[in-house]
Amino acid sequence: MASRGTESASNVCGYLEPETGNMANVLIVDDNLETVELCSDLLQSVGHRVQTGKNGEEGLKSMNSGPLPDCVLLDVDMPVLSGPGMAHQMLLHDAGEEGIPILLVSGRGDLQKVAERMGTPYFLTKATPGYGQALLRILDRALSERRAPASA
Repeated sequence: MASRGTESASNVCGYLEPETGNMANVLIVDDNLETVELCSDLLQSVGHRVQTGKNGEEGLKSMNSGPLPDCVLLDVDMPVLSGPGMAHQMLLHDAGEEGIPILLVSGRGDLQKVAERMGTPYFLTKATPGYGQALLRILDRALSERRAPASA
């Protein structure tokens, strides 16, 4: 718990206690550095290990340089290589990346349609009330169900 006068990432994001012991390697790919920092702090506060990238190209490089993540938290609209572009490349590599669940996070109004086109059941709009709590719930679901995108 945060000390008096300070806010921890879990408090800022509206999440106070971890729900499960399902700790994982999570790759966060988002061009918004504040989002990356808050999500990283939140996930690490409940025991997950986090890697980051600021676009799809960096996300792919991160996968090639270390162990594959258990889940990818992926923004949709990014420079260099978009989220759907990165997901498509993951399917083409056929080196284990194609089986990784993708949790789409974006401020887009059509996020559900983007997720449907990609074949992922995991998505969360960034402006969702209680975003931190919702993110951890959906991440837990993605880690237990392990459903990779059907297409990208």
